[in-house]
Amino acid sequence: MKNYLNFETEIKNLETELDNLKDPYNQSGLSEVDTKKISQTQNELDEKLKEIYANLDPWQTTMVARHEDRPKSKFFIDNLFEEFIPLSGDRHYGEDKSVITGFGKFEGNSVLIIGQEKGDDLDTRISRNFGMMRPEGYRKTIRLMELADKFNIPIISFIDTPGAYPGVGAEERGQAEAIAKSIECCMKLKVPTLAIIIGEGGSGGAIALASSNKVLMLENAIYSVISPEGCATILWRDPKKMLDAAKAMKLSAKDLLELEIIDEIIKEPHGGAHRDKNTILIEVKKSISQNLDFFKSMSGDEILNDRKNKFLRIGRSKGFMNNLEDLSNLKINENKLEKIYKSKKFIFSSVGLILLLSILLFYFL
Repeated sequence: MKNYLNFETEIKNLETELDNLKDPYNQSGLSEVDTKKISQTQNELDEKLKEIYANLDPWQTTMVARHEDRPKSKFFIDNLFEEFIPLSGDRHYGEDKSVITGFGKFEGNSVLIIGQEKGDDLDTRISRNFGMMRPEGYRKTIRLMELADKFNIPIISFIDTPGAYPGVGAEERGQAEAIAKSIECCMKLKVPTLAIIIGEGGSGGAIALASSNKVLMLENAIYSVISPEGCATILWRDPKKMLDAAKAMKLSAKDLLELEIIDEIIKEPHGGAHRDKNTILIEVKKSISQNLDFFKSMSGDEILNDRKNKFLRIGRSKGFMNNLEDLSNLKINENKLEKIYKSKKFIFSSVGLILLLSILLFYFL
């Protein structure tokens, strides 16, 4: 059974009509298939998919990113990599099933694969905690990223989470510290790192694994510091204003590429990645291959500096700073500071002397 979003009514009607036309034993009792009508309806459906998905607003994009049929990390791991060996546990507390980790082969070369996994049905969603990682999940990825760094193995991460798990147990075990350590680890690595946002990229839960040399994003994915509902609740105390929040947050791939937060948009088939999983698989594979090739001739220090400078550049072309040298403008001029200090010291000394003379004159007179 197909799942349709609330703006896909016309698409649903056309697909239902198409299915009936392809069935020689439909409700009308027809035994012949009208190929001309099928072709006409298929063309109408393709045009409607193209029209609707080319004009999605930010909230509709959010709904597509959360679509329950959208390909998850496990789908990409199963179909893109060979000889995958899953590795579990953080060696401190336990296993976190919301993130899949392990080593495998991509086009014959060893890679570390990390994938936040939401699950495909109710049972797997509960066991995967809906893709919300706990501290042990981040510590597991840190352990394996450090191992990959030692053996000069590239790291590929699939990002799909509404955010880090905010439960009491997670907080007691150091959720914020684990996220911070994961970001720190990502920034210190001397191997190529790719992060692919395939659905939701929610807040610190995503950035903990997306502090990478290249951040790639599926066309209908989202990446933001908070959910539109959460933002609307905080700003307007009304979660129903999520459309206004989604527009203001600039969470779509197109907006984020323009802001230079991400590096590349991976095109999706018309109607979203869930309608043609084979096509999106080919596109993701091509993008991974091209981006890994980019780093083949670079040394570890060059890869590290590339990542560091990438994040230092964010925002500078938008009116804050234009280049790294401009950081010197943030330093306080010591000569001016010394002059100010000396002038204030003179004023305070003068006031103190006047007060002292006044007291002495008052005492003796």
